[in-house]
Parts: sequence; C-alpha cells; structure tokens
Amino acid sequence: MKPLDGIRILDFSRVLAGPMATQILAELGATVTKVERPKGGDESRLFEPRLPGGESAYFFAFNRGKRSLTLNLKLPKAQDIAARLAARHDVVLENFLPGDMERFNLGYARLSALNPGLIYVSNTGFGQTGPYRNRAGYDTVFQALSGVMHLTGHPDSPPAKTGVPIADMTAGLWIAIAILTGLVGRGRSQKGCHIDLAMMDIQASLLALAAARLFALNEDISRSGTEHPGRVPSAAFQCRDGGWLHISGSDQHWLPMCKVLGLDDLASDPVLAPNAGRVANRKRVMDNMRTAIATRERAELAEALRAVGIPAGEVNTVREILNDPHMQAREVVGSFVHPTEGEFPALRTPIGFDGFEPPEIGCPPLLSADTEFLLKDELNLSDADIGALRSEGVI
Repeated sequence: MKPLDGIRILDFSRVLAGPMATQILAELGATVTKVERPKGGDESRLFEPRLPGGESAYFFAFNRGKRSLTLNLKLPKAQDIAARLAARHDVVLENFLPGDMERFNLGYARLSALNPGLIYVSNTGFGQTGPYRNRAGYDTVFQALSGVMHLTGHPDSPPAKTGVPIADMTAGLWIAIAILTGLVGRGRSQKGCHIDLAMMDIQASLLALAAARLFALNEDISRSGTEHPGRVPSAAFQCRDGGWLHISGSDQHWLPMCKVLGLDDLASDPVLAPNAGRVANRKRVMDNMRTAIATRERAELAEALRAVGIPAGEVNTVREILNDPHMQAREVVGSFVHPTEGEFPALRTPIGFDGFEPPEIGCPPLLSADTEFLLKDELNLSDADIGALRSEGVI
C-alpha cells in the first residue's frame, strides 16, 4: 500500500509548478487525471529538449504516473464532463488566471456544491486578490519581482536567475503541501476548502533570512556570490587544479580548519575565534583562505577537511553528482519505459518509507491516452457518445 492510495486528483494545471506537485502525489499513490487541451495538450509537451520520437524531456520530468484526458473547456459539454468528474474526485488543482475557471463554469462555488468535501487549489502568479491578480508571469519574472534575482550572483555582477527554476519548483512543493493539508483538514472537519496559493507569496516566504536582516538591522542585503552574509567562512574557493570547493564552518570548526590550511596566524588571533569577529574581519579571513586553498588539490583538501569534521562539498556539475557513488547507492536515478520513446532515465521522488510501499517512477502519459477509458469507466458513456464528443471537438 502507498500512503495516498485512494486519493483522486483532477489536475487542470500546466507547465511546471502544478504538474510537479501532482507528479509527487501520483508517485505516492494518488490517482491523478491530467486534463489537457485536445490536439496540443499541455504546452510543455512541445518544450525543449525533444526526444527522437518527438516527446519532450521537459514534459517527462513533471508528468509521470498520470492519466491524460483531453477536454475543450471552452465548450459547455466539456465543462459538464469536467464538473461530473470533479464530483467524484477529492482534489481539483488549477493554475489559470483568476476568473478563468468561473468562465468555464468550473469555479469553486459550483464544484463544491456538487462535492462539499472537495479540496480546490488555485495556484496563480499573484493570488485571487490584490492589484496584480490579473497579471501573468513566468518563473524568472517571479524571481525578479520577489527579490530573489537581486540576491543571486556576485557583488560585481548583474542580477542572475538561480540555476534551477526555483519559483516554479518551490511553488510545486507548496501546492503538494496545500493539497495534503487540505486533505488532513477535511478528515478532521468533514468539509472541503478553497486554497488560494500565489507564487509571489511563496517567493516572498523564501526571503525569511534576508527579511530578518532587514527587520533587525535595517539592512537590505544584495548579492554576495557564494559567501554567507552572516557567517565566515562559508564560501566556494578555487583549488590548484581549477576545481571549486565550498567550505562552511561554525566556531567549533575554526581551529581545525586553520590547522588543515596552515593558517597559524589566524588561529592564534583571539578576535577571530567567534564568528562575529570573523564577519567583522571578513576580507582578512577570506584573502588568507583563498591564498592557502589555491595551493591545494581539491580532492585531497576536501578529504582532509572532512576528516576533522569540517563541512566541505565539491562544486559538482549535474553529470558529476548524478554519477556520484553515494547518489548511485541511494538510487536517485531510475527509469521508466515509455510506449514511443522506450526506456528513459528519471529522478525518483525523494521519499523513503518504512511501513508503506516506496514511490515508484511512473510513466508520463501520451496525449489523450485515457480519454475513452475515463469517459466509459467514470461516466458510463457509450462508444457512440464518445464518437459524437470527438466529432464535435469536445474531446
């Protein structure tokens, strides 16, 4: 048994945040039906990189383990089918602009009247209220507006986006949290709810430490590269072989680190023993560390630091970390077999259970692969009914 067996999710979301959330829940046991546009489907089906059979690796990354149903939500018959399905599901997820689901006659008021226990999650860029509610946006727009982009990069460089689509991916995690919280709440109250989840709110929540400095010190921090604004040392250093090593230490690590690096003068200075003294003398500490580390090979230095308990990590490429023996032992990379693309690698959902079956890597659905089955099985439509819907462009 998987922990979410029996939970049914009707997923109207597209691209990344919503699909990421429902992929996680699908691999934890939920039955997820992905509602897509006829012919084109989720627009990410056309995103690069593309595979030899024409499928999108981008789509594959966030849509495993789901069923695909195509509906033209602009048509009343499609809206009726969607509403009838919602009445049989635990969760509805959508990421349209505010008001769009109401225009499709699929807003929370109608669907909750049909299904009082429904957990209805609206994931939008700016929320259901506020002056920006009707704005559209993408991951990098949210990074820019939220301040995340201002904080990313080196002090002498322009603002930079993060290396992964952090706005979308953190939103995906919060959607999953919201759905699970709604389900737990329903279990206690026997009532459903409407959840308003804005990507801008989520990005602002990531500013907790930066905001703490603003609230405490009235300091509006900016880019600091790999350095930590409140702890020294915590930064990436270049080694003799050109590789980079990130070292992050607290007070208990200071003297052992100085010994490994041969920084006797720094070790003997009582001013530098507490972190506050090192922060106040950041340039002196960092200059000496850079000079010492530049004479050492990365692999040798990393092992020497870790041997005395100092947190140190090589700055890896994607290829390096996915081939790392620890990651391989943890089976972080698995695969699925797709009907047209064959076996394809995938990163597993990173949760392990003792007491439930572990998540299994699912296969992304072909567009509309489950439409006929769902209409027959869920709504008892006949072949003739389905043929008429297809001819009318409903499915």
